[in-house]
Amino acid sequence: MQSEPAPRPKAVVLISGSGSNLQAIIDAVASENLTLEIAAVISNVPDAFGLERAKQADIPTHALDHKTFQLRELFDAELIRTIDGYSPDIVVLAGFMRILSKDFVNKYLGKLINIHPSLLPKYPGLNTHKRAIESGDRVHGVTVHYVIPELDAGPNIIQAKVDIRTGDTAEDLADRVQEQEHIIYPIAIKWMAEGRLALKRGTATLDSEELPKTGLVLDSSRVLH
Repeated sequence: MQSEPAPRPKAVVLISGSGSNLQAIIDAVASENLTLEIAAVISNVPDAFGLERAKQADIPTHALDHKTFQLRELFDAELIRTIDGYSPDIVVLAGFMRILSKDFVNKYLGKLINIHPSLLPKYPGLNTHKRAIESGDRVHGVTVHYVIPELDAGPNIIQAKVDIRTGDTAEDLADRVQEQEHIIYPIAIKWMAEGRLALKRGTATLDSEELPKTGLVLDSSRVLH
């Protein structure tokens, strides 16, 4: 008698926009590069295109319009209630454009991750591509990190670097950074789903080894598994 296959780890993905990173995760699951159940996609923007991407993949969706809540705490409470309805192992911020409360972050600490378009700790917050160009940087990039109550300050998990070319606009740079986002976010989620990645005493570890402050840096000459 064959035993039942082990249940897949479950993730809830939070979005606010087009959902291109969500699509990269959906595609990784569909190709079986990522053993994961995307249990639900939640957006604070009711007409976010990412919700359509989820529906096309038969993933349950929820639209929680933050503008209909008088207080941030009320929105966060409803968001928590919705997330907890799926009992996820991982909570993924994929272009979720809301600053989350300390109580929310602490509730999911260790299983809440984000992707940020800079080589953190450089350029937390917004307009990262423009800021990198105006600072005369030669290299820019993207970081996947654990979320802690301080904005964009959690331990780094993985980064990918992108050269800044002469004449680059913020839009040019954003396009090339986004290509790397779609590579490294599924990798980080795969490590979490396999139980290899952990947050221990404020430090990110992979296979029980402490990661460098940068996180692992994706090298185009090799494939990370």
